Amino acid sequence: MNVNVQPHELGCVLEIKAQPGARKAELRGLQAGALKVCVTEVAEKGKANKAIITLLRKMFKLRGSQLEILSGETSSQKKLLIRNVSPDSLVQLLVAHGVTDE
Repeated sequence: MNVNVQPHELGCVLEIKAQPGARKAELRGLQAGALKVCVTEVAEKGKANKAIITLLRKMFKLRGSQLEILSGETSSQKKLLIRNVSPDSLVQLLVAHGVTDE
């Protein structure tokens, strides 16, 4: 799997391609090494960012405090810090949720 996951002193960093305003909230595989995350919320006042964090938190069974957007708050390209999760563990979570290369 060619997902772009970087080790971080607090866990790992995952690159995300956000698609706000989608019909349904879901993971749509990988796009250029980034996890494509679709959410129904629109990209205004941080609503889509909150929806992305909520979706990933629920899917991966994490606490909200484990997820933080490091960069790309106002961009579709984001870097997400996932605390206390190793890069290998994250890749296993993605595979378990059916994420594969496009």
